[in-house]
Amino acid sequence: MQPTTESTPDAPVTEIVPKKGHPKGLYLLFATEMWERMSYYGMRALLVLYMTGAAEHGGFHWSRAEALKIYGTYTALVYLTPLAGGYLADRYLGQRRAVVLGGFLMMIGHFLMAVPGTVAFFSALTFLIVGNGFFKPNISTMVGGLYPPGDARRDGAFTIFYMGINLGAFLSPLVCGTLGEKLGWHWGFGSAGVGMGLGLVTFLALSKRLLGDVGLAPAPRGGPRLGRPGEGDDYRASGAPETVALTQVEKERLGVIFTLAFFNIFFWAAFEQAGGLMTLYTDTKVDRHLFGMVVPTTWFQAINPLFIVLLGPVFSVLWVRLAAARKEPSTPAKLGIGLLLLSFGFVLMMGASKQTEHGAQAAMAWVVGAYFFHTIGELCLSPVGLSAVNKLAPARFASLMMGVWLLSSFVANYLAGLIGGYSERLGEFTLFGSIVAVTAAAGALLIALSPVITKRMHNPPTVAPVG
Repeated sequence: MQPTTESTPDAPVTEIVPKKGHPKGLYLLFATEMWERMSYYGMRALLVLYMTGAAEHGGFHWSRAEALKIYGTYTALVYLTPLAGGYLADRYLGQRRAVVLGGFLMMIGHFLMAVPGTVAFFSALTFLIVGNGFFKPNISTMVGGLYPPGDARRDGAFTIFYMGINLGAFLSPLVCGTLGEKLGWHWGFGSAGVGMGLGLVTFLALSKRLLGDVGLAPAPRGGPRLGRPGEGDDYRASGAPETVALTQVEKERLGVIFTLAFFNIFFWAAFEQAGGLMTLYTDTKVDRHLFGMVVPTTWFQAINPLFIVLLGPVFSVLWVRLAAARKEPSTPAKLGIGLLLLSFGFVLMMGASKQTEHGAQAAMAWVVGAYFFHTIGELCLSPVGLSAVNKLAPARFASLMMGVWLLSSFVANYLAGLIGGYSERLGEFTLFGSIVAVTAAAGALLIALSPVITKRMHNPPTVAPVG
């Protein structure tokens, strides 16, 4: 394919794309997301431990059920606000301004977490929730905006971007978690604020040079476009007029997004036990002695992103090679496979809980193995889902539909907190077994429905990258 800046009503304006490899803007978005995720997952690794921690050590000493409910509500709202953030970016701000605003609000939130007391605590969560709403859907949308429609590199680009997410998530427990557990909770939270600040500075310094006109604000409604692209213009064409009705193909594609988002709920409601129930379980019931030291509980939060960073390139190459051989599973089938792999990870957690039934501690291998299968399930589902939303959504609703995709994670995370709280009543073995049954059934159903769903995607011909 020749490099292009041509825009269609259903394609965002893009920078000139090189004939081979990926545009440099991808690596800026990678770095920005890495720092933001370091701050987010650093705070997440400490949150339930902080809420349940002893008061004499600076914690709130809340009950497990109360802490998990607050954790689930917080992580759920983190995925609800992107719906509003995506809409405001599509209509008024543009993705680039929304990312800057969101990053600034989150930086304030992390620094407020370093202030003792419940008022600062809940204020901090509010800033983090609102800031994430502006940041999350819009940086993901800009990744897709770097590529012309039909470019086969998009799935690979989202996998590379996903590695940025997980590189930050890997570093965060080692930095923020260690500071929080060893020096004090507020040192860990403060370091998360520093990470967000670094991401914001990186984006502001390099976005104009590396992103071209990707993510600039929509033209004012009814007003002329100001200037010319590349000459200090802060506006870009907003695509098709707002009054244009959806075509039948667009309606069916939007239906697919909603269908995939529904199954996405099952995955993340189970997966997000990692930051809640599985963290508390690891802290109290897993033998964490290794080479003469006790591994900090927060370090276990680095296992999943470490596997992502190691295996992400493998999956990126795998999808391209399977596509070239015409053996690549469809997008719905990939998501179904991801659910089945997640389910098997919880089979290992059942083994761990069986070992602790009579007061013994579980071997770390159970938890590490569970995170391994959760990770390869995630690689089959999350970057593929992000890419699918970007490809299927009409450009005039691009960020809004990314917000809808993240909205499914709102439901999932709220359910995750409620589900984790049942462990005290049901016991971990029964709860993990229930998760196995539900996620396996959802995965099998999605695979069975994949031919019908794929047909309604109306995929355009895939254009292989040149070189």
